[in-house]
Amino acid sequence: MAENSRVRPARRAELLAGGAALVTVVLWASAFVSIRSAGQAYSPGALALGRLASGAVALGLIWAVRREGLPPRTAWRGIAVSGALWFGFYMVALNWGEQQVDAGTAALVVNIGPLLIALLGARLLGDPMPPRLLAGMAVSFAGAVAVGLSMSGEGGASVLGVVLCVLAAVAYAGGVVAQKPALGSASALQVTTFGCLVGAVLCLPFAGQLVRDAADAPLSATLNMVYLGVFPTALAFTTWAYALSRTTASRMGATTYAVPALVVLMSWLALGEVPGPLTLAGGALCLAGVAVSRSRPRAAADAPDAADGTEATGADAAAGVAVAVAPDTVAEPRPERDQTA
Repeated sequence: MAENSRVRPARRAELLAGGAALVTVVLWASAFVSIRSAGQAYSPGALALGRLASGAVALGLIWAVRREGLPPRTAWRGIAVSGALWFGFYMVALNWGEQQVDAGTAALVVNIGPLLIALLGARLLGDPMPPRLLAGMAVSFAGAVAVGLSMSGEGGASVLGVVLCVLAAVAYAGGVVAQKPALGSASALQVTTFGCLVGAVLCLPFAGQLVRDAADAPLSATLNMVYLGVFPTALAFTTWAYALSRTTASRMGATTYAVPALVVLMSWLALGEVPGPLTLAGGALCLAGVAVSRSRPRAAADAPDAADGTEATGADAAAGVAVAVAPDTVAEPRPERDQTA
């Protein structure tokens, strides 16, 4: 009876974390339809600032209503670093890079992010790298390559664009690894709210451009920018942080490779863009790799949850489900050279 009473709360925690991560991946994948519209009317820096400002307002309201207060002093370093790298630099660099290279090239280059997270997580956080995780990442990366090649079309790849996408991947990986320790002493809402605020402040030099772009932009583009800030940023980054606090950075990073499959599916359903055989095969490989990387040996799965709550948690239990994804790191299929920044 006592054992059952311990299992039920653990199972509930698994379901909550898995649900939060699922919300994250769906919202981040949905961002691409909005980016297509907003990116045609807003410059990279203006779009990043508008998105972050919208997200900061939404998060600030929730933070004030919940009265969570300021994060502990020990969390500020991680919040500042993740805010500067992931919320600030990452969004500007990726928006700019996707204007310089074709969609497939951007997707391929930025998808080195999960590999960097695994390496940095092992080096700086002591994350384990079991064979299943490595094998799953290899399979998923192969799938991401297939999806990227199938979406490349006839677009070109400038040196500047490739460099920007590489820098975006490095910033994403560094931001995730910096965010993980902060979640040990601060809540997911605190880390996300103040991280978003840091990013917005760093993007303030683009305020003039944002005002000029907003004056000429169609209403649909502006609404899509606000959507990006409220849902794929404010809500999805919070649910990401919630799930990350209950698993390792390496495992969360590995599941990033589920995004190509979801974006392909959403583009098919929402935009009527029918994927080809190579795209479908790549998406299937991405999901298969996620399933492998998130799975655990039967003996480990049957064992009680770890005392620190980082190995047998909701995000870990979501094997085979697209539970986390780097936002805006794979571009949708598009009929022409479409600007997705």
